Amino acid sequence: MISSADTMNVLQLLGLTVLFGFGMSRLTNPHHAWARLIFGAFSGMLLLRYALWRSTETLPDPTHGFASVWSYVFYAFEMISIVYTLATIVVMVRRRDSRPYADAGEARLRKAGNNVPAVDVFIATYNEDLQILEKTIVSAKAIDYPHVNVWVLDDTRRDWLRDYCARMGVHYARRPDNRHAKAGNMNNGLRLSAQVTNAPYILVLDADFAPQKNILYRVLGLFSEKNVALVQTPQFYYNADPIQHNLGTTDSWVDEQRVFFDVFQPSRDAWDSAFCVGTSFVVSREAITAAGGFPTDSVCEDIHTTYVLRKGGYITRWLNERLSVGLSAEGLIEYINQRGRWCLGTMQVALLKNGPLRGEGYNLIDRLHYLHGMLHWIGKPFLLLMLIAPVLYWYFGIAAFYTTPEEFMFYGVPALVGFWFYGPWITERKTLPIFTEVTQLVAAYAVTRTIISACFRPFGRPFKVTAKGLDRSKVVVHWKLAGFFIGLMLFLIAGAVNTVMTAQMSGGIIFNLAWTLIALLLDLAAIAACVDLPRPRQEERFPFTRATHWRQGHHVRHSEFIDISLGGAALRGGPAMPAVGEALEVSVPEVGWVPARVSRLGKCRLCVQFEPDEATRHRLIKLIFCQAPHNIAVKAHPLRAFAQLMRMAGVSLFPSR
Repeated sequence: MISSADTMNVLQLLGLTVLFGFGMSRLTNPHHAWARLIFGAFSGMLLLRYALWRSTETLPDPTHGFASVWSYVFYAFEMISIVYTLATIVVMVRRRDSRPYADAGEARLRKAGNNVPAVDVFIATYNEDLQILEKTIVSAKAIDYPHVNVWVLDDTRRDWLRDYCARMGVHYARRPDNRHAKAGNMNNGLRLSAQVTNAPYILVLDADFAPQKNILYRVLGLFSEKNVALVQTPQFYYNADPIQHNLGTTDSWVDEQRVFFDVFQPSRDAWDSAFCVGTSFVVSREAITAAGGFPTDSVCEDIHTTYVLRKGGYITRWLNERLSVGLSAEGLIEYINQRGRWCLGTMQVALLKNGPLRGEGYNLIDRLHYLHGMLHWIGKPFLLLMLIAPVLYWYFGIAAFYTTPEEFMFYGVPALVGFWFYGPWITERKTLPIFTEVTQLVAAYAVTRTIISACFRPFGRPFKVTAKGLDRSKVVVHWKLAGFFIGLMLFLIAGAVNTVMTAQMSGGIIFNLAWTLIALLLDLAAIAACVDLPRPRQEERFPFTRATHWRQGHHVRHSEFIDISLGGAALRGGPAMPAVGEALEVSVPEVGWVPARVSRLGKCRLCVQFEPDEATRHRLIKLIFCQAPHNIAVKAHPLRAFAQLMRMAGVSLFPSR
């Protein structure tokens, strides 16, 4: 016990924490280094204060058998999470904005006219169908740059794709086997393109990522900086990831990777340690060839590529602009398996003799940044332990740590409150309590299994491509994962109710009741996320508000687009609307008249399905995907997100009208 943890001290400390956190979050700008330093130091000091108290006042005697083992295991993973958070605060004190350099580079390149270096575009594909590949190939051909050579690297050896590439006028490459998966495929492209086009720069795209028209003019200018060998741009998605979709928060909650792309990477760039993320990057052919090609020792060739280049004295730069759009994992299983593969790849690179932890040629900053990335994955089991901890308390009387509600209010709650203000501020509303934890939680199960299995067999596993474009027209309940959270929820409720009804109330019971309420909320949201809701639309819609006309025969009507997709559009309706099923033509800007058929009529809304030929379809792709507008939230809208979460749970915060 500590005598200072009385009610007045607790209220004063919480009041000061809320006042400072609210003031900083409302009055300062996270783009200012001094604000990041002050707010980060404030949050970090509260976390350090908590960690010191946690380490000295809450641990049991280590001789108490399983109870002690459990307490120390929980403590170890908690400290890993705290160390990771503190390191993140330090990393984010610095931030680099490469956009002014890109502006100067673009002006210089455009002034040079056709006297600019050529670029080979590698589109790495394994089993994606034409509906996905077509968008990438057409968009790559439409890049606004004088010298572009498109290479489709087909690792499934499909004759129909070879013939399609010939018709489209792009290069096609295949190999007799799939050795070393994506890295081996790109190395084959590196070898074959050197014999034909041999461009000094290579733009790498995944099969489902459509480049924006200006990507090369924006990126290539950054190579004028000495030792820059690779420029990476962020991944943006034109479909909601499974968490956003299943929780119904496509328009109010951001995809999980936005923090990494929009916050971590600009900060890492300031430390010359930005990561390659596998697609939408440009690399110097000379640099990657000198490094021996794309590395093949890990299932994550992207992060390994970063460190292979770092070892050679090169820099990876980050340009934080939306210069490509792609498909996110559409189903929850694909989503969590993808995270498991990233975790495994990180572990594999750490174990390599030439890797950033064991190899020579890396500086201290390189090693520390890689260790920071590892801690992100190693700390994931802590989320599961947090849910399990109150279950052990209710049924076996085993506590994760020993404290009173007053002490935790004095040490723990200020640290939580401080970080709840700091997190959304530093990420510019890309984190949100509950949603951020649930996003991490549903992947923690797979990541934890990956970490355990990697301890015994880190290498020798096959590379699994994330399946996309599958049938998503039905509700799919992932019972194995949902059952885990359902079981926890039932155990928590039964244990808490039984204890409250049979035991005398104490500080430990009150503390674990509060913990249980938070765990139940997380469980409920995680269960909802485990139900893949249907995605009936074949093509994603984009906001589009341009004026238009539609016609039937000689009758032309004025209208305005509401949204548009490759498959159709919604227009504002008016008098004398056509009937469902009738044919008409719609004037689409930059495309022309597109044959269509009425698919649905709504109140002041005319929905049509396009029926284009291939040439018209390609013009639609260029209009929609080469300059794609945002159709997924890029900042969180807390009230809307929580209201939707409550509706998913059957609780409406607002009366229906």
